[in-house]
Amino acid sequence: MDKPNALSSESYRLGFWLAVGAAFGFSAKAIFVKLAYAVPVEGAPHVDAVTLLALRMAFSAPVFGIAALRTRSAGSLSVRQWLALLAVGLAGYYGASILDFWGLMYISAGLERLILFTYPTLTVLFGVLFFHKTLGRREVLALLLTYAGIAAAFAHDLGLAADGRSVWIGAALVFASSLSYAIYLVGGGQLIARLGSGRFTALAMAVATGATLLHYGLARPWDELFRQPWPIYALAAGMALVSTVIPVFMQSAAIKLIGAGRASMIGMLGPLATLALGWLLLDEAISVWQTGGAAFVVLGVLLIGRR
Repeated sequence: MDKPNALSSESYRLGFWLAVGAAFGFSAKAIFVKLAYAVPVEGAPHVDAVTLLALRMAFSAPVFGIAALRTRSAGSLSVRQWLALLAVGLAGYYGASILDFWGLMYISAGLERLILFTYPTLTVLFGVLFFHKTLGRREVLALLLTYAGIAAAFAHDLGLAADGRSVWIGAALVFASSLSYAIYLVGGGQLIARLGSGRFTALAMAVATGATLLHYGLARPWDELFRQPWPIYALAAGMALVSTVIPVFMQSAAIKLIGAGRASMIGMLGPLATLALGWLLLDEAISVWQTGGAAFVVLGVLLIGRR
């Protein structure tokens, strides 16, 4: 393969670090959710997943609304593009998020992040099956390393679980979230090439926000949204900024620069951040198996991060 010129190398490095930043931002989401579930709520053990997701999207909506308005002059979308955008928006930050929030009611933040990171394999598989993508040897080796690490840590955590049924319920929900997010990444990669990363992100998040608020309106009374304890609002606002607005734009830009497959594999750094934050903030134990698995994830990400 020809040696990349300076511009392409710089673009690749930028896309790589944008994907790394997005991975760390998204990883903090599970910590925000688990902290919010620990806050006592009047009349219930904890805030429910639909309410928490609605608050997250409501706090994020102004930013994405402004971004969407700024893209109006970029030209109109065809009916086919609107339908594709609707499907991708529903799959991504609505479908993937609500399934993930439900799953976190049953399993730890560290285990959630490990299961969620099955999505790079699904993303790459979708690309191979439907968009005629090919895998290089470096990418195959990176996948083998990262998933060997994830499998080791997951098997260990499952063996130590006191309630196996809850673990499997949570795992199934989080895996469904991973599948939904992989659909978003693959479909997003196609739409970003046509619409641009900023416009795509704003419109996809607008779709997800509308779907989330509609879900809340059908499932819960509206006045409950304004009667939550103040820590719930603080955590939802932090989740909106740190784990939604900033990493969403970083991830879209990374996909544009280096592609959905590579961006998703670099995102496998996420379990490291979640394990560390879970240990610091949630008192979740880190085992030798988890540490060894994390080391394999780092090796895989470093491998895919090289041009």
